[in-house]
Amino acid sequence: MTRLLHSLLAATDAPPFAVLHREHDPTVDVLVGEVVDVERLADIPLDGAEVLAIVPFRQVRERGFAAHDDGAPLRCLVVRERESVPVAEAIELLPRHPVAVDLDVDVSDDDYAAIVRRVIDEEIGRGEGANFVIRREFTGSTDAPPAATVLGWLRALLEHEVGAYWTFAVHTPGLAAAGATPERHVSSIGGVVSMNPISGTFRHGPGGHDDDAFRAFLDDVKEREELVMVVDEELKMMSAVCPDGGVIRGPFLKRMSQLTHTEYVLEGHSTLDPREVLRRTMFAPTVTGSPMGNACSVIARHETTPRGYYAGVLARFTPTAAGYDLDAPILIRTAYLDGDGGVRVPVGATLVRHSDPASEVAETRAKAAGVLTALGAIPRAGSRATVPDVGRFDGVLDARNEHLAAFWRIPQAARASRSARALVIDAGDDFTTMLAHQLRSLGVDAHVVPWHEASAEASEDLIVFGPGPGDPRNDEDPRIRRLRELIAARLESGRPMLAVCLSHQVLADLAGLPLAPLATPRQGVQLTIDLFGTDAAIGFYNTFTALGRNAATTPRLGLEVASDAATGVVHALRGLSVASVQGHLESVTSPDGFAALERLLDGLLGNVRIIPHSAAFGKALRPSGSSGLA
Repeated sequence: MTRLLHSLLAATDAPPFAVLHREHDPTVDVLVGEVVDVERLADIPLDGAEVLAIVPFRQVRERGFAAHDDGAPLRCLVVRERESVPVAEAIELLPRHPVAVDLDVDVSDDDYAAIVRRVIDEEIGRGEGANFVIRREFTGSTDAPPAATVLGWLRALLEHEVGAYWTFAVHTPGLAAAGATPERHVSSIGGVVSMNPISGTFRHGPGGHDDDAFRAFLDDVKEREELVMVVDEELKMMSAVCPDGGVIRGPFLKRMSQLTHTEYVLEGHSTLDPREVLRRTMFAPTVTGSPMGNACSVIARHETTPRGYYAGVLARFTPTAAGYDLDAPILIRTAYLDGDGGVRVPVGATLVRHSDPASEVAETRAKAAGVLTALGAIPRAGSRATVPDVGRFDGVLDARNEHLAAFWRIPQAARASRSARALVIDAGDDFTTMLAHQLRSLGVDAHVVPWHEASAEASEDLIVFGPGPGDPRNDEDPRIRRLRELIAARLESGRPMLAVCLSHQVLADLAGLPLAPLATPRQGVQLTIDLFGTDAAIGFYNTFTALGRNAATTPRLGLEVASDAATGVVHALRGLSVASVQGHLESVTSPDGFAALERLLDGLLGNVRIIPHSAAFGKALRPSGSSGLA
């Protein structure tokens, strides 16, 4: 049945519609309905009808994050009619000759390379985060009718692109789009929440199979770390929406016409409204960076124009007997057509400490190539790019998991209750959601509060001061000042506390140890360290470190130091009712992290004596930066 599709093709003034093909489906769905613009995700009208929401990037402000505001509406297509058409039949019906558009890039290759260097030096190099995605755009214009234009682009994408999670065309007043996005951001189907982080990019060559080059890609440190960092970031989101956290499957390979990516699938269970699932997971770290809040601030500093819908999502809400299911792919590899005929194809690259500016420039062009080819902006190659024989490398992929935490790879059963309550203080990094989940798995009743809402008189049995971005020496930062006050108050009380990463550095400063930047940032780096006599493989995300002699005690507080014997880089501190770690025990990159956390809890919650540290503490709120090694 093709009545709806025929009517759209014949219309001179087409109604709002969407034509969608989901990976592996034998049919294309044609949706026609009415447009409703709403302010918030919670306002998406789930009143019994199917809804397709087009969510702009600026919507991330609902989570309190920064974004340039271009007024792009949160647009909902409330579906009144729908039909399914076999893929081959739909391709034959769609316009055979897509509208060709000449496109120029808004940021030159040289300027984009300069941005890459600046982000590495000024953001990653100063502790603002582990990775960031900065976009550039290919722009042009056309006077062709928008409905016919995006349908023609859709045909070209269906014919020539492979491996897309969704291939689609959407037409609404003043906004039309066509794309082939490889990545599901989040779905909630029958209570099963799934996320699908994709990162790491291999560009297909025009020659024969180059197995050596593909193996080098799979073994490349930058590509491996890039993927596990976004897995960590999405596990933070899974821990926020799923009481049982999330379990990872993979890694897998995602093959497309021009590129092959590496990916994982994350799964958990949730009873949340699907709109709330979407709100708590805005947006994918693969198109923003991590930690999420700071990534949005970095984007706002280095991108001079609003993103529009780039890095947002298409969110399809399908009614079921129990409510609604959600399927939401990321809006990437997409061409946008506005009401004035302006055409935009945004694309970005993930920048990490290992990034090479020239390679990131090339990656943006490769990512855009599939869509640019469909638009006729670049010629279609006479022969398809050579795709690696990926099946030969399954063992190489599987070996990656040997270095990841088993906690996140198997179903997580809770331990017996410790009859203890923990307050986890979020210092600007949602790793705290993973920490809280691991604490609950260890029998501790844990809840999270942001740093600016935490009380210095908290009564919980344990306070966990969490990680965050930034320079721990910066007393001009209100977050650092407040962490110092909160940690000082807890030390004064003598009650159990654990500090992680940034908070560990603040504790070390209060204890009289000097702080300094590392020669090379450790963002997503796994190290095997001596943690008070036990070797532990732990993941690190830090640019700054405390310095102290191994097995010594700190000048103030008398805390025992665990550090690298050669460099004095401090890994951990401990004392009566006090412990801290520089690494992220909760990270997927910490195979020994969960066991280490359990040992620390045993020590902290086993202490029944409460001895204030005030006598040894001195001036806790002094300016940072003591000198010399302990």
